[in-house]
Amino acid sequence: MKVNTLFYLSLLLFSGLFFGRIVKKIKLPNVTGYLIAGLLIGPYFFRLVPSGVVTDFELISEMALAFIAFSIGAEFKLSYLRKVGLTPVIIALFAALSVTVLVTVILTVMGFDFQLALLLGAIGSATAPAATIMVVREYRAHGPVTDTLMSVVAIDDAIAIIAFGFSIAVVNSMRHPDQTSVILSILLPIAEIIGSMILGFFLGIMFRIPFRFFSKDTNRLNATLAFVFLGSSLASMFDLSPLLLCMCMGATVINIIDSGEETIKLVDHVTEPIFLMFFVVSGMELDLSVLPQIGLIGVMYVLLRMTGKVAGAYLGGVVMKTADTVKHFLGPTLLPQAGVAIGLSLIAANAVPEYGQTIRAVILSGTFVFELIGPVATKLSLKKAGEIT
Repeated sequence: MKVNTLFYLSLLLFSGLFFGRIVKKIKLPNVTGYLIAGLLIGPYFFRLVPSGVVTDFELISEMALAFIAFSIGAEFKLSYLRKVGLTPVIIALFAALSVTVLVTVILTVMGFDFQLALLLGAIGSATAPAATIMVVREYRAHGPVTDTLMSVVAIDDAIAIIAFGFSIAVVNSMRHPDQTSVILSILLPIAEIIGSMILGFFLGIMFRIPFRFFSKDTNRLNATLAFVFLGSSLASMFDLSPLLLCMCMGATVINIIDSGEETIKLVDHVTEPIFLMFFVVSGMELDLSVLPQIGLIGVMYVLLRMTGKVAGAYLGGVVMKTADTVKHFLGPTLLPQAGVAIGLSLIAANAVPEYGQTIRAVILSGTFVFELIGPVATKLSLKKAGEIT
């Protein structure tokens, strides 16, 4: 008897619902239950879902990340940006670059190769917004920390991509001094970010066309889904960042379309099952077998990244004179790490093949740790900040 894809999709939803309820009993976020569900039914534990099927679910991840990015972009209202100014940018810079500097310096001092330490530091600066946003939505968090968080996670990955591009340029120039253009290696990720923002802005403007002819919520919802799918696909086709493109599209929509807020709420009603399946699939991709391989460098990477994020966010808050709650509780909400970091680890492994296995093991293990503890840390921080009732 052949098991088809619909059966596995139902398994994702049922397992996510069940474990989401279980962790709720012990006051943990639903997303933690979704990840545990995926881990248990996936190919590395009970193997209810084969690895080949997990690969086929890549489309779910692409859709979920596109909608998450679109929702994050919708937080960039001009009225809010005028109020906060450069605060989210400065905090994101401190939080990201503190990790890069701390991981690079400490691992190098401990005797690890500088090239390996630099690449791990650059990858460590990336933050996964998905888990954080799910916690904010689940508990309807609101307040200064939540507002700052939504802006910081949107900027964070752009900084991480630039930092990684710079690190790759340095490594390539060290390994191939006569063959590599350092300037070109640095400019490429910047061009990717600028291109993503321009195309996202253009698609956001294009929203006006169907919204001019369709006034019913169902039609506008269909048009919005079509634009989000189009944006994500165009980003992949032109080697741009789907996250940044969809963020810019969401930011444009919320600022130039009168019914922008209603549109975002419409999308929220249909994305919940997609998000649930996305996190279950993410859990299925967590390979426990890599944990014994990480050794001292893996443990140090996890500890240094946690320290860098928390300390960097605090220092950024001090520089920008934010509220005390932002200084003390923003850092732990930036711990989740997933897709972007894993993607960058593949590039890094190709750049330094002799360290490829080490880089992959460290990042995959770090992802496992941060995806499980990140949502819990986010909930606790927002609760201590008084933004979860």
